[in-house]
Amino acid sequence: MKETSYWQRTDSFDVKMQLLQEAYRAKNYRVARSIADSLRQSLTLEQQQYQPLGGPSLSAEADLPVAELPAAWRQWAQGWSWVRPVALDELVNRAREAEPIELELVVPEDRIHSLRREVRVARVSDGALEEVRSQVSEEVRRGEQRHCRLTFFARSPAHSRSWWLVFYGNPDAELPDYPSDLSVTGEGFALEFENEHFRGKLSPQMGQLERLIYKRLHGLELFAGGEGHGEPPGIDWAHDYVTSGNFQKLRVTNWPTVPDYEIVRGPLSLTVRRWGFPYSTVHPLFSPARMNFFIEYRFYAGTPWFVKVGRIEAVQEVELGYMRDDEWVFSGMSFTDGVWMGPDGKLQIGEAPKDKANDIWATGFINTQTEDAFMALFLEHEIDNFDQLSHPGAPLMYYRWHGHVWSRQLYHGQTLPKGAVLHQRNAYLTMPFTEQGGKEMVEGLRHELLHPLVASVSELPTDLTAAAPAGRLARRGEAGDNPVSKAVIWQALGECQDEQLYAARPSVVDLGLVYDVRVRGDVVHVIMAMPGRGRPRLGYFGYGSGGNSTPVRQRLLQIPGVREVVIEQTWQPHWDANRLTDGGRAKLGVPDW
Repeated sequence: MKETSYWQRTDSFDVKMQLLQEAYRAKNYRVARSIADSLRQSLTLEQQQYQPLGGPSLSAEADLPVAELPAAWRQWAQGWSWVRPVALDELVNRAREAEPIELELVVPEDRIHSLRREVRVARVSDGALEEVRSQVSEEVRRGEQRHCRLTFFARSPAHSRSWWLVFYGNPDAELPDYPSDLSVTGEGFALEFENEHFRGKLSPQMGQLERLIYKRLHGLELFAGGEGHGEPPGIDWAHDYVTSGNFQKLRVTNWPTVPDYEIVRGPLSLTVRRWGFPYSTVHPLFSPARMNFFIEYRFYAGTPWFVKVGRIEAVQEVELGYMRDDEWVFSGMSFTDGVWMGPDGKLQIGEAPKDKANDIWATGFINTQTEDAFMALFLEHEIDNFDQLSHPGAPLMYYRWHGHVWSRQLYHGQTLPKGAVLHQRNAYLTMPFTEQGGKEMVEGLRHELLHPLVASVSELPTDLTAAAPAGRLARRGEAGDNPVSKAVIWQALGECQDEQLYAARPSVVDLGLVYDVRVRGDVVHVIMAMPGRGRPRLGYFGYGSGGNSTPVRQRLLQIPGVREVVIEQTWQPHWDANRLTDGGRAKLGVPDW
């Protein structure tokens, strides 16, 4: 077959499914496994193309040109073309100091080059603008729009509306380099992380939270000891179910590696998503595809709590011995008392009465002498397409072989229908628990998390008086003040081709491999990615090898005024097809999605 179009150069999901069935029927197992892996790659691409980001969306109806802002603000934002006013409303009489705000930002494609480089957030404070740290992640293209997840921290008085401005549209903008106490090391899901409140480690085998160390006083270390059930122990020991007839337990902690995952790293938050079917203790002898587990951790800069989101879906009808969607284990007996909360939202110290044990909305442990504490706030716990759900999880001060434990066990001896989906969202607190004010602190935080600031796009009030901000939004080189024109640099980068695509010859700009360009005097600093781990050597593009006739360094040194070129490689974020420009898509023959 002659290949002249996109679908002649690749194969669709349906074609691969047919090939898989043919290979399986022929008992050609190695080929079948290869096709199954190729199917997974097709699904990954389709997810990049179509999956929504989710969360509150900020659309462009109220956007206005920066030129229409008051003169003092306009001068402060020199270099940027567009601004979106955003209102945050506090509705439950709880002042907020640094609440994580996570929104989906939607911007017309023709107004932006890179959301990660160009988006900035400012708070309106006493009429002046004050830039706040922000993070842009998960940038995707959907038709004629760019979408991303925008994160920043907001402060707000109680019962008030605060105003924020989101700026975008500056081709000279550079990736912002905000200071942050959040640091992350490691590759894939085998990560260690810390902020000013704690250090944590995820299991390098299956990605569960393995241990947590508090950064106060004696540095309490939360861990689970022993040899588990043959799997590495961790403090988050949940996400499993017992099969029909009490035959066996299928666990995510039995994963030899995570079946599938996504990592989003940035200065303000770390998100770790994992999903798959839990494994038998003798996998793959038993490998049922019945209960699919999705688990997401989210850790924030400067924040003494973190979030876990879970989704368990019955893709077939399944009879359960029982299921656990949250269980935490702490060896070492570091705490003196358990705590729990019922549906009234009031925290109690001690053992939960039996008549309250199936309606628990917060649980955990405290030490009345050291004030160390670890608690879970159950913010969401609901099920779709099934009419029964209890809410257990009371703390148990001592359980043999474990230590301190809480375990949310559900659906003893029940059958879940196909299509039942269990949702959870929990916040885990590491703050000190004091005798005076501890209960109120926990109850108040839960109330805030259940009623976050409400974002909306709206026109600025007409009676707002604009004051002159300090300094300016642009850093050096972001307001058209470069000694060497960035437009000229980008034009030159557009001549540096990926010659391994022999006929199409897209440039590194067409492919979206250039993440940032900085100019400092006569030195140009370029941050680039490679398309995937199978091509890890950036030197192919940087200084030229293997038939690359126009390497980046050589081409940029031809620009008048450029004395040196520094090329830095990054894998954060990983390149994907959303980074293709219109020109790149045309050269590769990739259809719109």
